[in-house]
Amino acid sequence: MANYNLTAIFSLLLSLLASTVSATFIAEIKQQQTRDEPYVGVNIGTDVSNLLSPADLVAFLQVQKISHVRLYDADGDIIKALAKTKIRVIISVPNNQLLAIGSSNATAAAWIDRHVAAHHPDTLIAAVAVGDEVLTAVPSSAPILMTAIESLYAALVAANLHTEIKISTPQSASVVLDQFPPSQAFFNQSLTPFLLPLLQFLSRTQSPIMMNLYPYYVFMQNKGVVPLENSLFKPLTPSKEMVDPNTLLHYTNVLDAMIDAVYFSMNNLNITDVVVLVTETGWPSKGDSKESYATIDNADTYNSNLIKHVFDKSGTPLHPEITSNVYIYELFNEDLRAPPVSEANWGLFNGNSTPVYLLHVSGSGAFLANDTTNKTYCVAVDGVDTKTLQTALDWACGPGRANCSEIQPGEVCYQPKNVKNHASYAFDSYYQKEGKSAGSCDFKGVAMITTTDPSHGSCIFPGR
Repeated sequence: MANYNLTAIFSLLLSLLASTVSATFIAEIKQQQTRDEPYVGVNIGTDVSNLLSPADLVAFLQVQKISHVRLYDADGDIIKALAKTKIRVIISVPNNQLLAIGSSNATAAAWIDRHVAAHHPDTLIAAVAVGDEVLTAVPSSAPILMTAIESLYAALVAANLHTEIKISTPQSASVVLDQFPPSQAFFNQSLTPFLLPLLQFLSRTQSPIMMNLYPYYVFMQNKGVVPLENSLFKPLTPSKEMVDPNTLLHYTNVLDAMIDAVYFSMNNLNITDVVVLVTETGWPSKGDSKESYATIDNADTYNSNLIKHVFDKSGTPLHPEITSNVYIYELFNEDLRAPPVSEANWGLFNGNSTPVYLLHVSGSGAFLANDTTNKTYCVAVDGVDTKTLQTALDWACGPGRANCSEIQPGEVCYQPKNVKNHASYAFDSYYQKEGKSAGSCDFKGVAMITTTDPSHGSCIFPGR
């Protein structure tokens, strides 16, 4: 009985200590988020035909008011181009470099010296992502992951950069099992030998757990169970909200449920002071015949509502005091990606920097200048042959019922007399007539949306 009492007292003390640590953690997070507003960043993949030069890429990021980016490698030219800007970057150790870095402290130190210290403080390197979804994508590298992380961290300490630059490793959502209800979620037990040391390291270094969370895949794998509205952050009636039967917390969207599933999973391992950083989330704008929900409308709705959700600073039902920062996947459509079709169509922009669709994020701070709920126009793309443009022009003025009266001979927009000029006017007329709806500025790829007013002289385009 005496031993039982001692055990009970010890358990109670541990419980009280955990509660105190958790309360302290929450208070610290509140103070931190008071200082640092939540943000939305973007991932930059490079499987793009004619990718912008590093200098042009950075100029584009600045025009779009994008202040946080994540690279999938440590491209020195891009890191250098980011110098003297206010853009914060997560750089990455590719999976194929883990073995070398995890096997040699000298290699880890050289990596930090070349890719981090050489650019600090001119370039604002926020974190180093070690690998990407290593435990699930390349499980053979799992045993070396923590060694690589510890070696890189030791190199940061030696360079006295460990308090400014965090180290973590992005995980796939599949490391969490039984994600709904979130209170019943837990980490895949076969991965615990790797996840627990990682979480203890993140706790010790006050670094976030990086998670790649895609409501799109949850919806596609659970059609008929998970409503599309919940996946897209659409407003719900109380009857459509997901309710966790154990906590009675109400979930109005899938992403919050996925984030809280991570928190509950960490809590099961007695980790209560690590925050979730969503390193990837998004929705594809185009898919093959089996991906009918990969549409421009759904991608626009998801990413627009995601941005609003973050800037609303409402947190999650479990942690309303903590708003996870997120990185949208991704900046550009990576047209060189292998099938399925959706793989090449996650971008907010095409490779030529024209928007794939128009985000509706008014009121969400200065983020993304392609918010475009106001002045936007539809014009002909440069470099298209005259015959193809003429076919599109004929359709717009004919079956499309665009108002083409102003480009007739003697009218104010007839000059300059060329197909590109006339097509741009007709495309814009059709686009405006259709209420700027998704897909109304395409014309089989020969048109693009722009925020630059194409009006000239006395020729006023319909969009003005």
